[in-house]
Parts: sequence; structure tokens; C-alpha cells
Amino acid sequence: QVQVVESGGDHVQAGGSLRLSCTVSASGLIFDRTPMGWFRRAPGKEREGVSCISGAGSRTHYVESVKGRFTVSRDNAKNTMFLQMNDLKPEDTAMYYCGADRAEYADCSLSAAIYEYWGQGTQVTVSS
Repeated sequence: QVQVVESGGDHVQAGGSLRLSCTVSASGLIFDRTPMGWFRRAPGKEREGVSCISGAGSRTHYVESVKGRFTVSRDNAKNTMFLQMNDLKPEDTAMYYCGADRAEYADCSLSAAIYEYWGQGTQVTVSS
């Protein structure tokens, strides 16, 4: 079965940095063909796509609010995706979720509806 596990969330001061990790089980997926994405849900707000990365790592997308601050990457040898978050702001406070897309295609999507597998989430809290 496919399992997705996020880690790295913490409570940090504004301007600080965190790196989130998402590890996916090898069973059921060919990881280097699997689009992956990071999503977040803040209190009282809808879930939004933050960043995504194609299976080969050649294509990425970011929501406008994190461009220039966040970087998504992946290490396919370790079945792991990362989100490096720099210059964190209080509005980044949210539960962050990792998604894996069942479909195999060359790009990735920031639409949560198309992802098949999800992790349990990791909390990021940024104080001013």
C-alpha cells in the first residue's frame, strides 16, 4: 500500500526558516513518475496549493504568495520531497500536507482535487 508521511513542522519566529520533508512508500508507485505537491490549510481558510514538483523534478509551480521564499525539491533515490521555507511570515501559519498524484504525467498541479494519496500533515506556526 502507498503511505505518505510529512515531517519538519515547528514553531518559529517571523523571518526564520524550516525544511519540510515528505516520504512516500515505494509500493504501488514509481516515485520518479509521480507528481507531488505541498498544500496548506490555515484556520478559517480553504486548503490551498503551495507548491508542486513533477516526477522527474524538472517542472515546479508555486502559489504567488510564496514565490522567492519557498523552494520545492525531491530526492527520488530516497522517495522524498522537500519544501525549503525561508523568510517565514505569520500568514504562512498552517497545517501543511503532502500529496502524491496517482496519475503519471510530466507536469504537476496545485489543485488538491487531483491528488490520490495524502499524508497526515505537519504543523507550521510562525510568530511575529
